[in-house]
Amino acid sequence: MTETPKRGRPRTFDRAAALTAATRLFWERGYEGVSIGDLTGEMGIRPGSLYAAFGDKKSLFEEAVEAYGRSPVGAFMGVALREEPTAYGAFARILREAAAIYPDPAHPAGCLVISAATNVTPQDAGVREFLRTLRNGNLDVFETRLRQAQRAGELPAGADPRTLAEYFAAVVQGLSQRACDGAGADQLRAVAELALAAWPGATDAPGGHDRGDAP
Repeated sequence: MTETPKRGRPRTFDRAAALTAATRLFWERGYEGVSIGDLTGEMGIRPGSLYAAFGDKKSLFEEAVEAYGRSPVGAFMGVALREEPTAYGAFARILREAAAIYPDPAHPAGCLVISAATNVTPQDAGVREFLRTLRNGNLDVFETRLRQAQRAGELPAGADPRTLAEYFAAVVQGLSQRACDGAGADQLRAVAELALAAWPGATDAPGGHDRGDAP
């Protein structure tokens, strides 16, 4: 009697490691610059496994962005806003950490959320909108923190929290782009310090101590 051949066990892989590999690839090349073949090669899996585990490319990208946002290099802004007792201290920390993190050679330059959706084709406009929504959400968080600071007397009554939030968001995005263009930590730190000089009332607080800055 001929025995029925046993089926092989399904191919398994480390899902977390595969997601990390995909995140890095999207971060390096952007959404449009990465193909399914690129992803499966970098993740070490077959296309069928990618679709079964993550869905399509867009779903994988969105999960990669969410994972990035939970990582130290993606979560530093939210951490600063939660941990620093003053708004100035929080935004000073955000800009200084961005200046150090974005050009760090341990990972791709810049911020994934800022740079990944450049040159997206019309059929993938949903990806551009997904990232725009995240960036605008960060802007709203900035504004909320600044309005709290104004109510607490940290900002002058005449300051415009929304405009100040727009300003710091633009600086953060600029630091990301400059890092992608090859600017180093020292260059970005100088820009961050210059940007902080625009804080309302900055000239009234020599050394920054009244603004919650570190000694």
